[in-house]
Amino acid sequence: MPAPKAPYIGKAGKADLDAEVFGEPFHMALVHEAVRAELNARRSGTASTRTRGEVAMTGAKAFRQKGTGRARAGALSVPQRTGGGVAFGPKPRGFAVKVNRKARRRAMRAALTLHAERGTLAVVDASAFDAPSTSKASEALGGFGEGRALVVFAREGEDAGVKSFRNLREVEVLPADAVGVADVIGASRLVVSDSALEWLTRIAKTQAREEVAA
Repeated sequence: MPAPKAPYIGKAGKADLDAEVFGEPFHMALVHEAVRAELNARRSGTASTRTRGEVAMTGAKAFRQKGTGRARAGALSVPQRTGGGVAFGPKPRGFAVKVNRKARRRAMRAALTLHAERGTLAVVDASAFDAPSTSKASEALGGFGEGRALVVFAREGEDAGVKSFRNLREVEVLPADAVGVADVIGASRLVVSDSALEWLTRIAKTQAREEVAA
């Protein structure tokens, strides 16, 4: 079976992909688990409401039980009254879901492989951007399909490429070490720089070998 390849955008040629990383079968359950954990981790969990014991209102009975001609009433802080507390409202909490490291890395390989198989993975030569140029980035990306694109760069030495792509519509630019399975699987197109591709491959390949050894 020939080694997988990904086309370059903005220039001719193709980049070699490591079959050990970009040959992972798609695992729906693992990918779902990883995406759920990542999206939960991004939730702040700071929503908060006051219960009837926390509102600035007396807990005394509003008026006497009989003789007023009105319906009997207790404290004004009860949830059914305006200004009262909230029943069963949200409180600050954590939404973290634990996912094993091997499962998370395997899900990442499956997501990367899916893009490679669909032809929605491309590589960009960051060195071609010696100065920020949004028009140059738009031209390079324009010939590579449609839909939301995720462009991944390494953290260092690729600032010109980052600035070139980040102003384009439907384009999200992320550093390689901040990319999650949810980002990859949620993008219609995936574009990575040479150094970002090398970084992702090295991390995923190490994990793959650990699983084989286990």
